[in-house]
Amino acid sequence: MAYDLIVLGSGPGGYVAAIRASQLGLKTAIVEKESLGGVCLNWGCIPTKALLKSANVFEYIKHASDYGISVNEPKAEFDHMIKRSRDVAEGMSKGVQFLMKKNKIDVLMGYGRLQAGKKVEVTDAEGKKAVHEAKHVIIATGGRSRELPNLPQDGQKIFGYREAMVLPKKPKSMVVVGAGAIGVEFAYFYNAIGTEVTIVEFMPRLVPVEDEDISRELAKSFKKSGITVMTDASVEKVDTSGKGCKVTVKTKKGVEELTCDVVLSAVGYSPNLENIGLETVGIKHEKGKVTVDDFYRTNVEGYYAIGDIVKGPALAHVASAEGIICVEAIAGQHVEPLDYGNLPGCTYCSPEIASVGMTEAQAKEAGYEIKVGKFPFSASGKASAAGAKEGFVKVIFDAKYGEWLGAHMIGANVTEMIAEVVTARKLETTGHEIIKSVHPHPTMSEAVMEAAAAAYGEVIHL
Repeated sequence: MAYDLIVLGSGPGGYVAAIRASQLGLKTAIVEKESLGGVCLNWGCIPTKALLKSANVFEYIKHASDYGISVNEPKAEFDHMIKRSRDVAEGMSKGVQFLMKKNKIDVLMGYGRLQAGKKVEVTDAEGKKAVHEAKHVIIATGGRSRELPNLPQDGQKIFGYREAMVLPKKPKSMVVVGAGAIGVEFAYFYNAIGTEVTIVEFMPRLVPVEDEDISRELAKSFKKSGITVMTDASVEKVDTSGKGCKVTVKTKKGVEELTCDVVLSAVGYSPNLENIGLETVGIKHEKGKVTVDDFYRTNVEGYYAIGDIVKGPALAHVASAEGIICVEAIAGQHVEPLDYGNLPGCTYCSPEIASVGMTEAQAKEAGYEIKVGKFPFSASGKASAAGAKEGFVKVIFDAKYGEWLGAHMIGANVTEMIAEVVTARKLETTGHEIIKSVHPHPTMSEAVMEAAAAAYGEVIHL
């Protein structure tokens, strides 16, 4: 059957692109080899948040007496937490199935390979092949857990995020390699439910892409929670020949050997570019990324690429935005390129982290004269009432014009607060306009206004 558009991959880039295409009147099909929703819905964003919520609730219960509530000794039932996470993921995947039917999108289950002439060959689970053609083909094949040569994943003792979500039993001890978003989220989860966790990061600090103040605050919180933090450290090898793992870690002080039950490798991702027909069609790619223009067109007419396989951060909401821009350009609408300087990043450990724009160091490197304001949640009435006084909001403005250069938050629910900054920056809002925008009291979001006021020497509650 001939289509206007075939989308290869049904993650948050692919399925969103397919829905937008259908809304714009394009006859659309989507190819998926495993489960609708891709990694994000089935093995990433959604089920991890379900696990983190279980850990969060468990911690609340353990501290119930702080709120004047008496509770018998709580117990973390690991298998039930895992089951709830899988049920949430399954429910979301079914939701995408419903959206495909609602939008009259054909779902082609099987492994897709690109062919010349804007064709896609789909091989189903039984090995049966079918070739489909379209006027346009979007490649949205996503990524997977990256493997290091000295840290080969066996799925049992050394594994990636996928296995970490369905372990048969709670490990007594774990070494997490990598302190990016995935690493710190799993470190928080397993520590919260009683696993002894050590986190090893090659860079000098946790969450190295974040502002340095954020990294320091998270390290302080993690150490207080009992997580062992090793930065400026690298895992040289892991011996899995015995019952557990012997992890050789090189640090500035020398070489240390750690023992643990399991090792979680959270050292980033690898784009899924192999065996999808890029070479067959002649689509350019370098350093694991497909080369595209501002509207995601590849060098071969009629073929496009979005998400984890192109430039930019590998985030679900970025892939979705790219998919919509790509499809709207295909449909002939007037569209603007995505502003990669105004993309929020969120990390869902506890305390949560959210940021957008430049860090303080980046703003200085770019030559800006800056005004910086910080407001700690310890001075927030809502945070005190909620028992969540950890963390702060930090904002950075250009001193000359008041442009909002960046915002960095760590604390309870900050992932829900960052959208205010993204929207304000899109609208070119200045610091003074934020100060004069009345924020509701008592809320955590007041801290954004207070931090802006602090930058200009007008803060009230500090």
